[in-house]
Formats: sequence, C-alpha cells, structure tokens
Amino acid sequence: MIIDLPSTTTAQVNSKLVEVRETGGAVALGRVLTLVIVTDDSAKTEEAIQAANEASREHPCRVIVLARGARKAAARLDAQIRVGGDAGASDVVVLRLYGPLADQAASCVVPLLLPDAPVVAWWPSEAPDVPAEDAIGQLATRRITDSAAEKNPIKALEQRRKSYVDGDSDLAWTRLTNWRAQLAAALDLPPYEKVTGASVIGEADSPSSELLAGWFASRLNVPVSRAKATTGEGIVQVTLQRRSGAVDLLRPDAKTGTLTQPGQPDRRIALQRRSVRDCLAEELRRLDPDEIYKDALMAVPKVSKARNAVTPTAPSKPTAASKAAAKASAKAEKAEAPAAEAKPKRAASKKASAKADS
Repeated sequence: MIIDLPSTTTAQVNSKLVEVRETGGAVALGRVLTLVIVTDDSAKTEEAIQAANEASREHPCRVIVLARGARKAAARLDAQIRVGGDAGASDVVVLRLYGPLADQAASCVVPLLLPDAPVVAWWPSEAPDVPAEDAIGQLATRRITDSAAEKNPIKALEQRRKSYVDGDSDLAWTRLTNWRAQLAAALDLPPYEKVTGASVIGEADSPSSELLAGWFASRLNVPVSRAKATTGEGIVQVTLQRRSGAVDLLRPDAKTGTLTQPGQPDRRIALQRRSVRDCLAEELRRLDPDEIYKDALMAVPKVSKARNAVTPTAPSKPTAASKAAAKASAKAEKAEAPAAEAKPKRAASKKASAKADS
C-alpha cells in the first residue's frame, strides 16, 4: 500500500503512520533499526528503496528516504508512506525535500526515528566528504558509503581513508567477502607455507581492488603490488606467492573464477559480482566498528603500483571439432606405433642371423 502526502509536515506523516498501524496492522512490530537513505530525487532513488526493502526481510526496520530535490524551488515537503508488499518487512517513508528544506534534512528525520533503536545512514551514490560530520551522519551509529558509485571511485576511497571515523564502512569492502573467504580457505590447504608476496590485478577505477591489496598488506605484512587490468571488470586476478608455487585466483568474466594452487586440481568457483541488496544486508548485521576494514583502508598507501597487466583468459572448453581432431590424432599415433616397434625387431633378427652364419 502506498499513501501520498503532498505538501505535508513531519507531524502529519507521524500521525498517518500511527493511523496505518492501528487500522491495517503491521507486517512486523519489532524493528531492529532505522535506516536513513540520503539521495537525490532521481531514478536511482527507487533502486535504493528496492535494495533496502529486500535487505529488510533479514533486518526488519524503518526506512526513511531523504530525496533532495531542486534547491531553487519553494520550500515544500512531499511525503509517501509505503507498507505491506510495497515495503518488504519494513515501513518506508519517502521524504522529498525542495528549496531550503533540502539542506535541513536532519530536522525532518528526527521526528520519524524509532525510539531506542540504532540509526544507520546510507549514501547509495554521492557521499559527503566527512560522513561523520554530516548532519545525518551525526545521528547514525553506522555510516555506509559506496565509493564505486561516485564519479571518481579511487579519489572517493582516498577521501574515505582521510576522513575515517569508527562506524564508517563502504560497500566496496563488502563486495570482497567472497574473495576473502576463498583465498583464506585456499591457504588452509597443504602445503602450509608462509606467503612471501601478493599481487592484485583489477580495473583502474576499482576501489575493491585497492581494498583487497590493502587487506593483504595489513594482514600478511609482505610486499603487495596493484596493477591495472587491460580486460575484465572489477577484480580480475589475485596471486599469492609461496615457496612451492603461487595460489592464483583468476576471474576474467566477472562471473566465474578459477583457483589454481600446487598439489591441488584447478577449481572453478562462482564469483559473480555481489548485488547492492546482499552487500547492504551484510552491513546491517553488525553495528560495531569494522576494524578489519579500517586496517585495510589505512594500508592502501603501502601497496606498490605496478604497470598495466595483460591478464590471461580462462581456459576454454574443448569444442566438438577439437575433440574429433584429438581422436583422429590418437588413432594415427596408435597405427604408427606397431610399425615403429617392428623396425627394431627386424634389425635384431638380422643381427642374430649374421652371428649364426659366422
């Protein structure tokens, strides 16, 4: 159910929320947090709401969307309340702010916050330079940004490093969860040798590649290099050097990775790029500071920059024509083998005959 409240006030929005709950009931009364989404009034607003709705099935919450409109317009607040099937396991309040109100978002949010519940702020696109000093960021326990969604992702990640405060996090880090899990599991297999070096190859503007390299630098205390890939999306290849041979994880198509390591057969791993919904749901599982993210972020300057790397492609599957050619070649080799064996036998019989005659 969607209820539109044009040219309204926060008091009227609050009253309508109470009325909707009393007359129509609620999907879930136990809200675990308030999620505040700060964005511009654009098409991306609906994408952010959809991701929050899906994440709310794991974390029932109240979602407050601050969609800032034109600053030059007259001061106006248009609200929309979504409950039931249009809001997942949450209630969604969309506030469209125009004119001077666009810069007074915090005053519009405070009356709608759930009492005695933590507040999480999320900027799905452009984020303030210092999220912790932003008016909305000051209300929040956790502040989630997404440097990959900014105009200059690497510059945005550098700004996140300079302005870091406990409670900050970034979806570029959350997208690494599967990579970190696979590489850590690979090192748990024999031979149990120390890693002597690491390299990460990824897109030039991939903040996740930077953070993965920073994670290696902070945890392994070994030389780490970061190279730009000429092909592929996001992270393309990771190599961990060891005395017996390298652990190599290659993902040229942004979908499937191939893990290669000494003494083990090659393994194909599903490494599809994670959706915003999955990353957001993971971030909402913890409200304490992410110390591992902090260490990785601070270690990014320790990573050395390498030249552009030409990454190998994944091994291609044999086609029907190549299989037929391989069979024909094998048959020809078998046919030639008896003839080749017969020659030394004939030579040996001639030698034996010559000895008998002598």
